[in-house]
Amino acid sequence: MRLSEIKRILNAEVLWGEDRLDREVISACGSDFMSDVLAFVKNQALLLTGLVNPQVVRTADMLEMKCIIFVRGKVPGQSIVDLARERDIVVMTSPKRMYEACGLLYYNGLRGNCDGDD
Repeated sequence: MRLSEIKRILNAEVLWGEDRLDREVISACGSDFMSDVLAFVKNQALLLTGLVNPQVVRTADMLEMKCIIFVRGKVPGQSIVDLARERDIVVMTSPKRMYEACGLLYYNGLRGNCDGDD
């Protein structure tokens, strides 16, 4: 699924990377605990979180994610957006709550790729 489609589905606003919305992602994860993301997430391309701090970008970078979407209308500070830009990670914000955002993406075909499932 392209990031442009994800933006539409989640009624998201792009904070950085508007010119990169043609990127494809094949899976996603949602968590406010970066330790869980590091421990359990493999080969993910999209991170949904309500946690707004630089560690989110560092975690996404370590896992080579293409996009971070801050849910619940959270808007990161400019320093976080700048860090994501340096790491070439698209940043969006969505008014949707985590549960709804994950459900909408799953319903529209974007899977979590848990335990080897497609």
